[in-house]
Amino acid sequence: MGAVERVFLECERARADGDLIQRVSASDKEYHFQNWVGERIEACRLAYDEPGRNTYPDFRLVNHPEGYEVKGLEFPGREADYDSNSQVPTGNHNGREVFYVFGRYPKAERGVDEYPVVDLVVCHGSFLNADTDYIHKNKSFRGFGSYGDILVRDRKMYVVPTPFALAAGTAGLATLIAPADYQVLSSELVQVGELDRVEVDDVLVSYEFNMQTNEMVTHKEPNPNAGTVHQFRAYRSRGAGDTKTVTLKGPRS
Repeated sequence: MGAVERVFLECERARADGDLIQRVSASDKEYHFQNWVGERIEACRLAYDEPGRNTYPDFRLVNHPEGYEVKGLEFPGREADYDSNSQVPTGNHNGREVFYVFGRYPKAERGVDEYPVVDLVVCHGSFLNADTDYIHKNKSFRGFGSYGDILVRDRKMYVVPTPFALAAGTAGLATLIAPADYQVLSSELVQVGELDRVEVDDVLVSYEFNMQTNEMVTHKEPNPNAGTVHQFRAYRSRGAGDTKTVTLKGPRS
């Protein structure tokens, strides 16, 4: 059985059994769900490099060419997209296949330090973005301001749609989304959908920002891969919502 299958099935078991997310402190808004996922990886006896604030992906397996980037989402709340401050999603990074683990959990209440995972989606990074060539870099220049000594930093933030916004039939359940050519080995997984994402005709290649008018102008070029269909399949644990089909939603406006 592949590592991601083991991690997914363990996440589904823990969610179904009511293994709760533990909030370490009232100010803990980032790592509580990541810690929950880390416990699931440990339960699978998979060794990983210790996560750090600036490491990508969060969990990098030692004996398997895979990594897991974790995104926790309060529910109800912002769940259609998430902010990525330094890394565009990708399905391959430094020789590792990258899977994203999205989990929704109830909005934190005062005095409540543990809560359940409402639903989760483990998806291959290429489901979010098929490009593996783009390398994020923060750039800067000095010369702004009346005295010409102010530094301007171009620190990009990417706002990425989540699988809950991209795929219907994921609410309240646990879903694994993998490329169609991924060889599923576990008999515990049942296919529940086929999802095709099609590359756009034109891709963004640059942008300009006018510091007097505060206007941004984007520049696009024809996409050499325009029309390419990237096929994915959705899976569920046998008997855990495996009769509910997962389908791709329409384009976001």
